[in-house]
Amino acid sequence: MSQRHVDLEALAWSAMLERGLQPDFDPETLRQVEQLTGPAQESGPDIRDLRSLDWVSIDNDDSRDLDQLTMAEEPGDGAIRVRVAVADVDALVKKGSPVDRHARHNTTSVYTGVRIFPMLPERLSTDLTSLNENEDRLAVVVSYVVLANGSLGGWEIYRARVRNRAKLTYNGVSEWLDGEGEMPEAMQALPGAERQLKLQDQAAERLRERREERGALDLETIEARPVMQDGEVAEMRYEPQNRAQEIIEDFMIAANSVTAQFLEQRGYPSLRRVVRSPERWDRIERLAAEYGYRLPAEPNARALARFLRARHREDPLRFPDLSLAVVKMLGSGEYVVQTPGEEAIGHFGLAVRDYSHSTAPNRRYPDLITQRLIKAALEGRRSPYTVRDLEELAVHCTEQENAANKVERQIRKSAAAMLLSDRVGDTFDALVTGATSRGTWVRIFDPPVEGMLVSGRDSFDVGDRLTVRLTGVNVERGFIDFISLR
Repeated sequence: MSQRHVDLEALAWSAMLERGLQPDFDPETLRQVEQLTGPAQESGPDIRDLRSLDWVSIDNDDSRDLDQLTMAEEPGDGAIRVRVAVADVDALVKKGSPVDRHARHNTTSVYTGVRIFPMLPERLSTDLTSLNENEDRLAVVVSYVVLANGSLGGWEIYRARVRNRAKLTYNGVSEWLDGEGEMPEAMQALPGAERQLKLQDQAAERLRERREERGALDLETIEARPVMQDGEVAEMRYEPQNRAQEIIEDFMIAANSVTAQFLEQRGYPSLRRVVRSPERWDRIERLAAEYGYRLPAEPNARALARFLRARHREDPLRFPDLSLAVVKMLGSGEYVVQTPGEEAIGHFGLAVRDYSHSTAPNRRYPDLITQRLIKAALEGRRSPYTVRDLEELAVHCTEQENAANKVERQIRKSAAAMLLSDRVGDTFDALVTGATSRGTWVRIFDPPVEGMLVSGRDSFDVGDRLTVRLTGVNVERGFIDFISLR
């Protein structure tokens, strides 16, 4: 079979199975969804009616599973109140149900670029539990005040009924905020939207500056995603993080921090997302020393953040590869159980002590677990999970998330190989991104993909620029091979 005509969707399906993930929903799960007559219609004195507020969603251009809405207002004294409404998925996906069992197995949606494997059937994730524009939906609202110095105060969590007033996109909002584009049409139809978005931008900037002061790491890695057209890879597209994405990221980090503190104060165990202090800090020290920068002997997020900011200013071209090296040395994140009164591990990269995953229950199972814990705490019920349950789920969610990441990386590599399959023999400018005993890897700039240097590899080191020729690809295995021309 031609390398150009390998079935990437079939490859993704097989990769899911190989990694222990279920690519399809079983008949019992589909029957449960078919029996649903509409979105959740719960009501009661504890569910506030906030449909009149100017809620907006900001997400990717092609996103259909909308997990959160945001809004901001000025209570006075220079503070900004932020509200984050999170889709109440638990209202329709009950613990132990067939849909829940499938979600519990995979624990995450898998986005391969050629096919999405949603954690929940699409009738739920893109419709009945999605915060779609101009639809009434149940939500769990995390509300907090961002003070002038970026610290949080006056936070609370409650259930509410909400309505998405405008479906906005990261690109559209960013271009408008940066003065590079017109106000998005959906914003034009919402009175006060201009002030609303500028307030959100201001609040996010305060939150970000506060975290940076505490040592949050500003990392930039290049992960190009395939863009499909008529079943083939049209391009590999890399989109750096923009201003609107930063708003949502900053708001979600704050909401996840508030959620963790809420459960702690109510005396409930929680599932935390942590990145531990690096055990191999000495490797990061040596890396910084190669650039003439001295880091302290003990892990220090603030010092590492200063080093990264300096390198970004001095060499933005190579910064993504430095970022990737640091990410690998930091180690991957994991889920752990936090019991009330226990010292928190924290998230080294985000420079936050209390951090859960709670804002994407349509696509991440830990968020659905946390939502059930929140609702139990609000109602004064016993925790729906024992500490032992949570410990088992923490290990399982970490393992399945790692498996999902491997599937996504594998298919990205295969898509890149397919895109280059008719360019064997072409030459490219490249940058060395990795040099170990196992081989030397290079990244070409257009398209932004990585491959292995199969000749002359011993004479190059990370950061070297060179010219390479593409000698071969293997789509099924995701291999891209280059030789050096200098």
